[in-house]
This record gives sequence, structure tokens and C-alpha cells, in this order.
Amino acid sequence: MLKILLTNDDGIDAPGIHALYDSVRHAIQVHRPDEDVEIVAVAPDRCRSECGHSIVTTHPLTVTTVRENWHSVNGTPVDCIRVAHYAMDFQPDIVFSGINAGANLGVNLMISGTFAAAREASLLGIPALAASHYRRPDVPRTWDHTPTWLEPTIGDFFRAAIDAPAGGNPPPLWNVNLPAVAPDADLRPDIIECEVDRCPIDRTGTIEPGGRVRFELDFHARPREQGRDVQHCFDGRITVSKLGVHLGQ
Repeated sequence: MLKILLTNDDGIDAPGIHALYDSVRHAIQVHRPDEDVEIVAVAPDRCRSECGHSIVTTHPLTVTTVRENWHSVNGTPVDCIRVAHYAMDFQPDIVFSGINAGANLGVNLMISGTFAAAREASLLGIPALAASHYRRPDVPRTWDHTPTWLEPTIGDFFRAAIDAPAGGNPPPLWNVNLPAVAPDADLRPDIIECEVDRCPIDRTGTIEPGGRVRFELDFHARPREQGRDVQHCFDGRITVSKLGVHLGQ
């Protein structure tokens, strides 16, 4: 039986993790219809966005069963991977993290809890894919299209993670971003494999009375390198970056 673990950083009740479940199920029906599959979700009990690879060390973690095979943890996405791997009677063959409500591109991977969960799985020797969805205010934030958009990429990932001989290589670690374009029932955005952008995000900082610091930035106008994930995703393509645990390819 193929055992799949789902997690995220937006929380167990976020629509993105349910869209991820639907996307994985759809890809299984297309690419591995004869395989027995068990899917378990272990995700934070609330939003832990932008927590990076942090863990909780100040108190014991608590696992709550939300419904069958769906569990919440009062910790970070990395904590969720560790709980599933070490504390639960579930050893996943593959981990999917997401779908994050917002892009995780370029240097954002340094702070992304979504990607950190996938990276932690990879450190444990488990193939992992992190999925995020770029959003813009002028594009409806729907989720129903994600199974169609992600199906070819998840199929490719199944082949890389399960069918390819290990040969001593590290497990695949993929970061995928869906673009902020209006879904079209008859059109899937182009899919492109690319490297991660290295440009820092410009921001301004001000110290207000009382010592409060505020930062402002324009995420949509961020600098970008041509041919890398930020530019391709902002131009309307699905980006796939194949990485190592230290972000190198």
C-alpha cells in the first residue's frame, strides 16, 4: 500500500489542504488507478504561515483527531512531519505539503512553512512536494481547478518518487507554484521546470513612536531573474523547481 502524508502551514481547516487532497486523489485515479493508497493528514491546528523550519520546544505537542485520518497538532509544519514520522503508527512513502494560499517563490522558501515541511520530510529520506498558489487581488481565489492543474506534475512526481530506482540518490524534493490566472475549464497553464530566483525582495522600514517597526513591500513588483521561478509564475506558468534540502539543485 502506498502511504501518503498531507500537511500545510495554513492549518488543518484551510481550503488549500482540502484542495491538495482532491488533487492527489485525482492524480492517483489518472496515474495509479490500480494501487491501494492510504492518505493521512497531519497539519497545524491553526495558521503557522511564514514560520520557516521552526519547531516547538517550550511545551509537549498535542495531537487532536479532527476526523478519520485527519489530525491537528499544536505545532509547526515541521513538528507535524516529526509527529507523523516518529510518534504515530504511520510511515509515509510520500509527503505533500500545501496547497499554500499564496506563492512560495525564490527567497520566500527561506521562511515558508509549506516548503519547510517538505524539506523536513526529505531530510528524513521521504520524497516530498510542496505546492503553493500565487494570488492577486484581481483574480478570484478559487480551488476547484487545482486537481486539473496539478495532475501532470503529481503524476511525474509519483514516477520520480516511486518508480525510479533509488541508486543512493537523495529523495526528490519539489517546489511547485500555480500562477494567479483565472481558471479556464479547457485550458491548463503551461508547466515549466526552472530554478529558484535569488533576488531579495525590496522593502522599506520605518520606526514609529513607541518603537514599533513597520515594513512595506510590493510583492507583485518584486525584482526577478529571467528564466527562474518568480518570472515564470508571474507570467502565468506553473513552475516546478527540483531542489535539495539546502535549496540547491
